Amino acid sequence: MIYLDNAATSWPKPDSVWEAVMHVGKNIGANPGRAGHQMAIDAGRAIYNARVAVARLFQFPDPLRVIFTLNATDALNLAIFGLIKPGDHVLTTRLEHNAVVRPLWILQGRGVEVTYLDGDEYGRISPEELKKNRKANTKALILNHASNVTGAMQDLETIAKAAKALDLFVIVDAAQTAGVFPISMASWGIDLLAFPGHKGLLGPQGTGGLCIMPGIELAPLRYGGTGSQSESEAQPLCLPDRFESGTPNTPGIAGLAAGIDYIHQIGREKIEDHETRLIKSLMQGLSELKGVRLIGPPVEEARAAVLSFTVDGMASEEVGFLLDKAFHIAVRTGLHCAPVAHRKSGTLTTGTVRLSPGVFTTKAEIEEVLASITQVVNEAK
Repeated sequence: MIYLDNAATSWPKPDSVWEAVMHVGKNIGANPGRAGHQMAIDAGRAIYNARVAVARLFQFPDPLRVIFTLNATDALNLAIFGLIKPGDHVLTTRLEHNAVVRPLWILQGRGVEVTYLDGDEYGRISPEELKKNRKANTKALILNHASNVTGAMQDLETIAKAAKALDLFVIVDAAQTAGVFPISMASWGIDLLAFPGHKGLLGPQGTGGLCIMPGIELAPLRYGGTGSQSESEAQPLCLPDRFESGTPNTPGIAGLAAGIDYIHQIGREKIEDHETRLIKSLMQGLSELKGVRLIGPPVEEARAAVLSFTVDGMASEEVGFLLDKAFHIAVRTGLHCAPVAHRKSGTLTTGTVRLSPGVFTTKAEIEEVLASITQVVNEAK
């Protein structure tokens, strides 16, 4: 199987990730922060080491403000529902995933005003557009670093700094860029960064997190046992306890830390260069096929390792089915949980076929994929 669905979940994982998961599950196994015995201490140490790894990767100042969640969607729900209140105005983009769109839709019913910024042809917004749409009650800008449909990347450093100059909170969905592209929370002015553990960070599914800059106050999304201040009925105020009620996924979090360690061993820059080369090869090859329409920025412009396309006269699901059954190539088809982005791209009624290579994808696999898509397209004529 040639796996080109890394935008959903990266696969395969480094062996070291599964070794870390198995080590913690088999040899530690206890709940962190709930007891004073050695196994509990070792579990707590494994989780703290993961916080340090995340903070280092995102140039984030305080590991104790790295909150582990189920995934990036869970983290975005914590950020959005924890920060935005009735009467607030929020700016966002037309490239957002339903992990942002659906929480904002709920909040609109509670008295929150939401403005979707159009951006340029590919949905990339500008400081001028921010300034033009800011109101007296505008509280936050919520945006993804890169679209999971088109691969279009926001100029995050410039946009975040512009938003801070307008006194806005900046909430970033780094689902398609974490672990591959540089992110500096402290110097760029990002207040809240949501990340998945299971994509570019190469960790197991069921992991993710939210980095909360010092000075940011959020309401918890869940309440319950934390192993601290158990005598009080009130949720603790200290972090990370305030946002991490219940037993954590210690084996998964240890695997996430191992994934980040692997990124440092390989070199993030090398991973970025590798994935960029692969996506450019796909774009150049598909652009030569008649009846194929590529979605998103042209090949010479910055983009994440995500490429969507359509084929004239064929449903995206049909293309994906043929690639899977006839050629053993795994791709994603449909709307990718991002109908707003598809509406912007003119593909809401058709969906797209999405290709997303990863760190372990080879040049030879890309050549085989191009040959297979060529055969599918030619046989459909």
